[in-house]
Amino acid sequence: MARISVFGGTGYTGSNIVAEAVQRGHTVTSVSRNEPEQRIDGVDHLEGSLLDADTREKALAGADVVVVAVAPRGNMAGSVHPGITALAADAERAGVRIGVIGGAGSLHVTEGGPRLFDTPDFPAEYRPESLEMAAALDDLRAAPESLDWFYLCPPAAFGGFAPGKARGTYRVGGDVLLTDDEGNSFIGGADFATAVVDEIEQPAHRRARFTVAY
Repeated sequence: MARISVFGGTGYTGSNIVAEAVQRGHTVTSVSRNEPEQRIDGVDHLEGSLLDADTREKALAGADVVVVAVAPRGNMAGSVHPGITALAADAERAGVRIGVIGGAGSLHVTEGGPRLFDTPDFPAEYRPESLEMAAALDDLRAAPESLDWFYLCPPAAFGGFAPGKARGTYRVGGDVLLTDDEGNSFIGGADFATAVVDEIEQPAHRRARFTVAY
C-alpha cells in the first residue's frame, strides 16, 4: 500500500481522490488550508498551504506520492504554479513522485490542433487559470529526469456542478481532449479519482501528461 498526501484534499477533486485512496487501503493525508467540514474515516488531516515550505515538507515526509488538486482561482490565482514548482523541487530531493491535476484547457482539440483554451468558444474567465496550469506542465517537463511525475487533465465538463454517478470505467488519452460519439467530454468525480489511484498503484504515465473521460 502507498502513502499518499493530497493537497486540496477537501475540494471536489481532492476529496474524491482521498476517499478512493483510503477505500483501497492506502495511508492518506489530506492537506488543506482549512479544517474539513466532514472528516473521512481513516484519513489524516494536515492544515496548511501548498505555498508553505513547512507544510510541503510535512506532506512529503514518508510519502510515496504527493498529489496536487488545487485550482488556481480565488485567492490562489497566480500562486498554484509557483507552489507546484517549489513542491517539484522538494519532491525531487526527497525522491517522492508527484501528481498534478490540471485542467482541460491545455489539451489539444485534435491531434496537432489548437489547445482548447485557444479556441473561440473557450470561456474567457477560465483562460488565466488554464494558462497557469499549462505553465506548470511546461515546468514539469523541463524538470530533472530524477523527478518522477504525472499530470492528469480531466475532460471539458468536469467539476462539482456535475458529479455524475460512478460507472467503474473510463477511457485514457494523451494530449488530445477525449469526447464521445455525441461530442460530450465528461467524467464523474468518483471515476476520475479511480483513474488517479490506478495511476498511483500501477504507474503508466511517468513524466507524462494524460487525460481520462467516459
